[in-house]
Amino acid sequence: MEKHKPVLIDLTRHIDDRGSLVELARKSWGLMPHEISQVYTVHDRAAGVRRCWHKHEYLWDLFTIVHGSAIFAMVGEGGYAKRFVLSDEKPQLLVVPPTFYHGWCSLEDDTLLVSMASHEYNKSEPDEERVSPDSFMELFDNRDPFTIWAK
Repeated sequence: MEKHKPVLIDLTRHIDDRGSLVELARKSWGLMPHEISQVYTVHDRAAGVRRCWHKHEYLWDLFTIVHGSAIFAMVGEGGYAKRFVLSDEKPQLLVVPPTFYHGWCSLEDDTLLVSMASHEYNKSEPDEERVSPDSFMELFDNRDPFTIWAK
């Protein structure tokens, strides 16, 4: 894993006659320099729901999609701009270190995201800096980073 850049990790789906199991995170994987302090889910009822843009000063995020699919976009210093597509069909974990603006958009109805964070959310002093949802278009060739680009 490259230190201090977003990274996408393939997860293994273990299947047997009872069903399947996917490990989402293990301390021994060394995904971030902190232990997981908060876990929550986000459910989007409809495709096209956007949740963007914000960054954290010290909080690390780990994201996986357990139902449906979504496009994630990251923006960092020096013109770093990257998109990732996560789907329940191919279990993966997206690790987002602090200082990267990030957001996501569901591609399917009833998409369910699991988020794990290095720090608990503090409502009175949130570790987040938000910018306009239409920010960063120039870094994605003036295309909306949360739409399907295939022709």
